[in-house]
Amino acid sequence: MLLDLTASSVDLTRAICDIPSVSGDEVTLADVIEASIAPLEHLEVIRHGNTIVARTNLGRSQRVVIAGHIDTVPINDNLPTRDVDIDGERHLWGRGTVDMKGGVAVQLKLAAELTAPVVDITWMWYDNEEVAASLNGLNLLAADRPDLFTADFAILGEPSNGQVEGGCNGTLRAIVRTRGVRAHSARAWIGENAIHRVAPILSRLSEYRAKEVAVEGLAYRESLSAVRIAGGVAGNVIPDLCEVEINYRFAPNKTSADAEAHVRGVLEGFEVEITDAADGARPGLDAPIAQQFVAAIGAEPRPKYGWTDVARFSALGIPAVNYGPGDPHLAHHDEERVPLAQIDAVEHGLRAWLTAP
Repeated sequence: MLLDLTASSVDLTRAICDIPSVSGDEVTLADVIEASIAPLEHLEVIRHGNTIVARTNLGRSQRVVIAGHIDTVPINDNLPTRDVDIDGERHLWGRGTVDMKGGVAVQLKLAAELTAPVVDITWMWYDNEEVAASLNGLNLLAADRPDLFTADFAILGEPSNGQVEGGCNGTLRAIVRTRGVRAHSARAWIGENAIHRVAPILSRLSEYRAKEVAVEGLAYRESLSAVRIAGGVAGNVIPDLCEVEINYRFAPNKTSADAEAHVRGVLEGFEVEITDAADGARPGLDAPIAQQFVAAIGAEPRPKYGWTDVARFSALGIPAVNYGPGDPHLAHHDEERVPLAQIDAVEHGLRAWLTAP
């Protein structure tokens, strides 16, 4: 199977969404993308696992990476795609339309058509973004082929409502534990109930007020939330252990170490185990090439609240932004859908910037 890269970005979105590619099962879509772009003589094509890289080598003074992940979260009766009308506006409905095959479709069309862009471009379509970092195709590619990440600027096609979202928040996960003593529930006073002991933890979290932190002109909103609670042995046993999993989303002016210190301060007196942490990314909008991009798009930059792979580029010293079609609130939603006009608008914006005299 080959994609028709002369088709509209909307039709390409339909085509690639209708090729299921849940994380860990991207090989079919990766094969199709590779086969479709391999004949394009203006691109050097490289495959690394199920990540496909295509780049121009025109000797331009600047190079831009434009990337998008090809995997989705699990399907839940929301494929094949279909067109729907919402308040008079046409949308494409289905898994992946927002996160983020609309953005990937735009990239594939432009990769095929822009034979002489004003900057050299490295296009990256990668697998396993929605799962563990150890499987992330972009992460694995950076480890094995760091030379492919030589760039002055990066754009990630994550859904941003067709606006420019600079940087991203960092994220930290932790387990907070309370311990007790098991006993028969008929003689509860003999034991010490670990579940009852989480009450102060939940109180601190419910009373926590999210902060807005200004970073290079963008206001990033933080949050500290309980996302899971587990405890209990049996219906007639006083539990001796309870665990509360928490997630802290922190502004990109903080490091993971700063975030850990903050969480331990909020939960002082309790046993806290940090299980995962990833730094955010500063907006990156002070670089001249980023300012040129924003001006060409005609957008007012916004902060990215969720963590995205722009942080990987930022860690390499490459300023990076999110720019793609789709409402981030509908990512992973069973009613995932993207306005057709927004796909076209993102294509127009990128094309205008990449071909500007």
